[in-house]
Amino acid sequence: MSRVLVKLSGEAFMDSQVGYGIDTSVVSSVAEELAEVHGTGIQLALVVGGGNIFRGTSDSARGLDRATADFMGMQATIMNALALQDSLEKKGVNTRVQTAITMQQVAEPHIRRKAIRHLEKGRVVLFAGGTGNPYFTTDTAAALRALEIGADAILKATKVDGVFDRDPVKHPDATLFQSLSYLEVLNRELEVMDATAISLCMDNKLPIVVFNLFEHGNLRKLCSGESIGTRVGSRS
Repeated sequence: MSRVLVKLSGEAFMDSQVGYGIDTSVVSSVAEELAEVHGTGIQLALVVGGGNIFRGTSDSARGLDRATADFMGMQATIMNALALQDSLEKKGVNTRVQTAITMQQVAEPHIRRKAIRHLEKGRVVLFAGGTGNPYFTTDTAAALRALEIGADAILKATKVDGVFDRDPVKHPDATLFQSLSYLEVLNRELEVMDATAISLCMDNKLPIVVFNLFEHGNLRKLCSGESIGTRVGSRS
């Protein structure tokens, strides 16, 4: 792989002690893994969620208009992107944050050609603000941005080793899938990405790899061609 997009959930940055917010030590650990891969010459783009701060479909958004809640969630993704940018920059990685919601004081507006140019110059590009539209998740934003920049794959970072037939936390005997087709993911209702994102990837034959980011070295191994996690593609 020469250019990849890594999808990070906001929950990955969560302070486990309080159940919300940003744990800077976790952000630093994630940045370390990303910096290691970037150092190998891989062009790296990121989409960050905001569920650790606010999610439009969460219980905390109950009573709010859905569009309003989603816009609040988009701003949460920008906060996470800025935190990760700061950590990456401290590790010597040049970065740019691009947002789908104009916020000129803190980040660039999303411009596809500019993002590609940043990648070609060796900068890590962090896409924030989702798609800029309510009713769409950051999964869909990840699929859209990956296609826009011509990424070789979406790498969906999780805290488990891939996609299982059941929740591996609740069921230790759960079976790990080595590979799946897009249709299998949709038909089995497996929680890889939302249906819109899976359909978008399927229509454009964009592979998705679900892997454990918190196993040191996994991202580097994956980008170098090793079989890590679960691959979702045109055929299982």
